[in-house]
Amino acid sequence: MTTLESLSTGAQVGAVLPLLTAVVQQPAWSAKAKKVVAVLAALLGGVVAVAASGGWGQFQHGQLTAATLLGVLAASQTSYDLVWKPSKLAPMIEALTTRKTPQQAE
Repeated sequence: MTTLESLSTGAQVGAVLPLLTAVVQQPAWSAKAKKVVAVLAALLGGVVAVAASGGWGQFQHGQLTAATLLGVLAASQTSYDLVWKPSKLAPMIEALTTRKTPQQAE
């Protein structure tokens, strides 16, 4: 795998990751908590992308692994800010998957 392929893989994973992260995040969470979850999800998505593209042995290539992880992080943050948040799709997913307390369910 080349650096360009690593960045491309990272960008592809990162572009859809905010929609998956929105399933877990809750509207009532603080901005800091949401950011931590988004960054952790991007790192996990990057690890999965590296493993899927070259198996666990791919982690021996530090530069390519870092490029993929950073590509996922950059693409996820950018796609959220430029596409998913303005389109209201990510916030809508958050609202639909909000866990209700017993008092709210009544």
